[in-house]
Amino acid sequence: MKSNILVVDDEPVARQSLSDILKLEGYNVSSAPNGQAAVEYVRTHPIDLMIVDLRMPGMDGLEVVQVVNQVSPETEVILLTAFGSTETAIQALRLRIHDYLLKPASPAQVLASVKKGLARHEARSRAGSAALSTDVDETVEVFSLKDGTTVDLSRRQIKHKNRVEHLTPAEGRLLRILIENEGKVFSHRELVLLVQGYDTSQREAPEILRPLVSRLRHKLDQFPALSERVVSVRGTGYLYEGNK
Repeated sequence: MKSNILVVDDEPVARQSLSDILKLEGYNVSSAPNGQAAVEYVRTHPIDLMIVDLRMPGMDGLEVVQVVNQVSPETEVILLTAFGSTETAIQALRLRIHDYLLKPASPAQVLASVKKGLARHEARSRAGSAALSTDVDETVEVFSLKDGTTVDLSRRQIKHKNRVEHLTPAEGRLLRILIENEGKVFSHRELVLLVQGYDTSQREAPEILRPLVSRLRHKLDQFPALSERVVSVRGTGYLYEGNK
């Protein structure tokens, strides 16, 4: 079965060149001219590996990777950039990027990196399938609080005694991001990007996020032990506090 690869670059020539190289190797190749288009494509298509340019107008490469890590964590990522720097490389590693290539990368370099990335993707998929067949609950998707409240992230469900509350996909993504990054303060803009999948200004972000947070808080209010952990940081954003 052919692997599915997505090439993301705002330069038409570079995008076409990369796509042609990969198609000649027999891969199924799609392309996107910007970060927003890439995110929309990954939301609706299975992608094994993505090659994304770092410097693009609108959503840059690292922002695209942040969203893809949330919506399609199994997708391997190769970051291409003409602007290599230690700081960017460290950020890339923190985002679990498979590889980091400086432009112009030779076809041989690109193909070698792609082969390694797809091998890693296949190994992770096999390991995931094995874990799933032996023990469905092996992945930590359910968080329990001291008062007995449980949060099932995969089912987007909160339970305490006889009370059960279901979350919408957006509410579920928001709560997952906060819980899985305990103690980290996310700005309004970061949360709009990670939850909704598009970039916005720091000024507009709070207005976009407010209705979603309001709906989530309304549901969390029924579970005091959980609601008090989702904290608003004045003028900045939100965080999930542990050990309360």
